Amino acid sequence: MRSTSGSMNGSEGLRNHNLSQLLTMVHRSGPISRSELTRRSGLNRSTVGALVSTLAGRRLLQETEPVGVGRVGRPSPIVRANPGIAAIAVHPDIDALTVGVVGLGGHVHGRLRRETDGLPTLEDSVRLSRELVAELHPHLASVERVLGVGIALPGLVNAGAGRVLIAPHLGWRDADLTSPFGEALGLPAVAANDAALGSLAESIFGAAVGAQDTLYLNGSASGIGGGIVAGGAPLSGARGYAGELGHTLVRTDGSRCHCGRSGCLDAEVRLERLLDAAGVTGGGVEALEAVLATDPGPAVRAEAERQLSLLSVALVDCVNIFDPALIVLGGFLASLFEYDGARLTEHVNAASLGGGVMVRRAALGPELLLVGAAEIVFEPLLASP
Repeated sequence: MRSTSGSMNGSEGLRNHNLSQLLTMVHRSGPISRSELTRRSGLNRSTVGALVSTLAGRRLLQETEPVGVGRVGRPSPIVRANPGIAAIAVHPDIDALTVGVVGLGGHVHGRLRRETDGLPTLEDSVRLSRELVAELHPHLASVERVLGVGIALPGLVNAGAGRVLIAPHLGWRDADLTSPFGEALGLPAVAANDAALGSLAESIFGAAVGAQDTLYLNGSASGIGGGIVAGGAPLSGARGYAGELGHTLVRTDGSRCHCGRSGCLDAEVRLERLLDAAGVTGGGVEALEAVLATDPGPAVRAEAERQLSLLSVALVDCVNIFDPALIVLGGFLASLFEYDGARLTEHVNAASLGGGVMVRRAALGPELLLVGAAEIVFEPLLASP
């Protein structure tokens, strides 16, 4: 008698692939009709119906009837990811720690930002995370299931080992990163570089949706990091450390950088310089947005223009090396772009070899890194629902 185990395993593997395809599609696209799911997936109508029913039974998808549809016949149900399946997202920085609760579909239920006195240690960040999670209890009480903790760290992270190699501005070196957070919060934890996660979030939910070749630069209190998408896939490098675009040289006689060189973008284009010019202490990127939204005064204007000029130098080099179609700027770099993005875009296209590059500010605002951190928590579920 011939064994059927191989065909059963193959059938089960195909079913899991299709479940993953549909869940990922709905998670990334937002509410979508079942008929549109059928069209995009290439599966037949009855198969999509059965898969959606399975995912809904597992509380991963929700179905509702469309509102205000005047078509003749039965309208196609609307399918959405269940935001009650959630992750805790943590972003430590040199001036503050931000914690959020993020559901499937990139839905941010709530977030809290707490400024710190001086550089927080790893232990300080773990303790403060536990405190902020407790304060987020009303949001956590409204979700059905929390899958884990995602950490967006400004530094080099070995995601597979859960260790930070170096977070230079924080002073964290060669330390177990995920275990302390996971133990404190009672959940499995994963971590990655914050700029790489910002790039991921913008490519799924933000300004880079559908773009195949993109550069992303994020500016925070810790400095500037980046992410590269080439041919629709993230460029991570041999050890996962690609994208340190903050160490592009922009001024040969510039300020000393923590990497040992002088004149890096990371050392010259700084959030605190802009806030200092405005006479503002604390508040981070949101404080800068408020300053630049009004008449910022001559000192801030001069510093913003200086930083935009140096940023354009770095972007021209990046365009010449990677040939992107799109550059997305997040964090305080998005604030600078809002201040005078037209001049920045014009200079980048005039000075680069190819030109024709679009420059946009990140669309997800202060929730960007939290959404990215949650995404790495969701990855195993999306791969195998």
